[in-house]
Parts: sequence; C-alpha cells; structure tokens
Amino acid sequence: MLSFIVFFPLAGVAAIALLPRERETWAKWLAAAAALVVLAASLAVFAAYDRVPGGFQFIDRHTWVDSDLAPFKLQYLLGVDGLSLAMLVLTSFLTTIAVLISWNIELRPKEYFAWILVLETSLLGVFTALDFILFFLFWEIELVPMYFLISIWGTGRKVYSAWKYVLYTFFGSAFMLVGILALGFSANTFDIIELSRMPALRDAIIPVQAIFALLIVAYGIKLPVIPFHTWLPDAHTDAPTAVSVILAGVLLKMGGYGILRMSFSILPDVARDASTYLAAFAAVNIVYGALVTLLQTDLKRLIAYSSVSHMGYVLLGASALGTVGLTGAAMQMFTHGLITGLLFVLVGMVYDRTHTRDIGEMSGLAHRMPFLATMMVIAGLASLGLPSLAGFVSEVTVFLGTFARHELLTVLGVIGILLTAGYILWMIQRVFWGELSPKWEGVGDAVAWWERGSLLAMVAVIVLIGVYPAVMIDLIESGVAPIAGRLA
Repeated sequence: MLSFIVFFPLAGVAAIALLPRERETWAKWLAAAAALVVLAASLAVFAAYDRVPGGFQFIDRHTWVDSDLAPFKLQYLLGVDGLSLAMLVLTSFLTTIAVLISWNIELRPKEYFAWILVLETSLLGVFTALDFILFFLFWEIELVPMYFLISIWGTGRKVYSAWKYVLYTFFGSAFMLVGILALGFSANTFDIIELSRMPALRDAIIPVQAIFALLIVAYGIKLPVIPFHTWLPDAHTDAPTAVSVILAGVLLKMGGYGILRMSFSILPDVARDASTYLAAFAAVNIVYGALVTLLQTDLKRLIAYSSVSHMGYVLLGASALGTVGLTGAAMQMFTHGLITGLLFVLVGMVYDRTHTRDIGEMSGLAHRMPFLATMMVIAGLASLGLPSLAGFVSEVTVFLGTFARHELLTVLGVIGILLTAGYILWMIQRVFWGELSPKWEGVGDAVAWWERGSLLAMVAVIVLIGVYPAVMIDLIESGVAPIAGRLA
C-alpha cells in the first residue's frame, strides 16, 4: 500500500507526458485524478492504522544493495507510525488542494502538473522511508521540481529565489549526508528502525555530538531556524500560490520530522544535553519571527515570516523531550500546514483579483469579496490560536508539555501568540474592512467550484481538529510515545 501511495503520482506524470500538445489542458484532470487516488489511499491507511504506541505498520521491505564487501546492506524499506502517517495524510491532502487551485494555469500546463506530482512522490517518500539512504534520496529529489516550479511559474525575482532555496537546502543536505554516513558506518546499518532501538552510540567514527550537530543544521535550515531562515520569505514571495501552499504546508515539516525521527530517536543522550539550547533557538524564532512579521507590508511576505515564528513552536515542543511536548510539536506541524496553506491560498486569490500584494493599497475588500473575507477571518483566528480551531490545540499542547522544563522560554512563546494576534488582526482590518477604495469596485469574489471547494475543505478540517482534536492527537501520540521513551 505504501509503495502504491508513494509512486502512484508518477503514473500520473507518465499519463500527462503522453498527452498530445492539443490536449495539454487535460493535464489538470489527470493530475487531479492522481492526487485524489493518493489521498483516498492515504485515508484508507489512516482508517486502518492501529493506534497502539510502538512499532511501524504497513512495512514494505526489500533488499536494495547487498555486498560481501560491506558489513551492512541497503534496503528499500517503507513504513509508517503515527507521526509519519499524519505527515502522509497532510501531504496528500495539500497536494490535492494545490492541483485544484492551479486549475487556470495556462503556461506549459503539462510540465507544471507533472512537476507537482513528482514533488508529491518525493515528499511522500521522505515521510515513509525507513532506510537512511533511501530517505536521503527522496529528500534530494524534492529539490528538482521545486526549482522548476519557482523559476518558471513564479513571479518577481523567481530565478534568484529558486536558486537561493536550492543552495540553502543543498548546503544542509551536505551536512546531513556526513551525519548519515557517520551513523551508518558506526552502527553497521542504515536501517532507521534498528538505529532507533540501539543503545546509545559510544564509539562512533566521529563524536556523537558532532553527528547530532550535523543533522540539526540540516533540519534547522529546512524548518527553518534563525539564522538559516532567509531563503523562506524569498521563496514564498516569488513562488506560485500552489507551490507556496506545499512549501509552507509540507516542506518546512521535513525539518521538524527529521529532528523527531532521526536526531531524537537515534541520539537521545545528545538530545537531552542540547534541550535548553534548542528551546532558546525556538524562543528566538517565535519572538523575532513575529516582530519581523509586524513590519511587513507585502501580504505574502507577512504570511511567510509568520511561518518562521510558528515553526518555533515545533522546536519548542520538541525541546521538552516528553510525550506531551513532542505531541504538541507534531500537532503544530500538522495544523500549521493546514492553516498557513489556507492563508496562502487566500492571498493568492486576492492577488489574482487585485494584482497587488501591498497591504497599504487595499481597503474594504470585504464589500466585494464577502466569501474570501470570511475564509480569511477563520484562517487568521486559527493562526492566532482561537479555541475551537486547530491552531489552539497544537499551541496549548506545546505550552503544557514545555512549561515544566523551560518555564521562561515557554513564557516567551506565549508572548509570540500575542504578537501573532497583532499582525493577523492588523492585516485583516487593513485589507478587508474600512471604506472600499474606488479602484476595487470591479473585483469579484471566489465563485468557481475549485476555489470554493478547496477553501471549504481546508476550513472543515481546521474546525474538525479544533472541535475534536482526538482524531489526530491519538494518532500522533502513538508515534511520538516511543521517541519520548528513548529520551526519558
């Protein structure tokens, strides 16, 4: 089942590639069909998953490379636990949304939708791979479609932003590769399941603290952790809307997932020693990211910088090292993906109608866009952590799990919530309320089925998790409980 989920998007790519030029507009239908099949299969795994802590399920294992010259073998090894299954469902859902909101793409639609599906395969592979080398390959494949999607279909300094994203990620990947090889050669295996069950490494070929640092740098760049965050605003600002949704909703989560799955599970002793330092970086991310967000006048850069702040909560929850904190960190990854994805969809729809992202030029758009204004209010309130919406569930879980271990730094995190309320409410007031500027008299609301359907689906999930969080918390807790056990 997992192999089908991971590689079925490539079947969609093959079908799109066979389309004749006069039928290239069919590419969106093929991409939507492929994305929906993957989403349905992911939900089937979600429904069938046994939410008992410990162990991976739906294992697919085959020998990949086996040589007498090496004491270890490489495996094609896929599997999911509660943590990775949450990311699997998030990826398949947001990819479906990304395809739908790209319905009007006219520039080279065959290539565009093909790259979206290749990107989905690479992301699904990252969250299901249980062999370190296979994990690294999927991690690197993601760079190729992201580069082309930003550099061809983006806006502004799109080539500059695409290269900046690639170079930052590639720089981090170099660190991660050294760390992976050091782990594999020290333990004579690249099997992530075996590595996460072994006693603490003592005789690694380089100090285990150095291995941990190499991995943390790689995952910190992706998260992103300050000062490695500068690629994010540029990439978000110049990427097409659908790519911004996947970038904020899923790609940033690769960093948080790597920290929990690799750094903490395999090197728990070093993680305990580094806990306070990680919490300090998290607090800086939260407060600094929120303060910089307050200064933004570009609607898309405002949402981009808010992601820097909100990813700090992932690191803060992870630094608690307990089940509650780790559950909060993973929940923040999931809920932030939904909420920020929704915000980017809305920003893209507003931009399509006004052809500007300058907050100072907008006023009273709710008079002409009542549906989009309603959706933006819901998304904004979810982002600032209003109870009964998904953002509240993850943030309060982070605070409950972290306060006992890092009291002062948790208080700084709460201050970040206050700053979030400031920039979200300020943005909504400036853009949607007040007097309608005469130049926006002709703009219209979201009326197409793919626009309203995408927005309503995302809002429905955000409300569902806010009202009944057990639907995801139980799943995620079953995945992070063994990690917390290693760290205890």
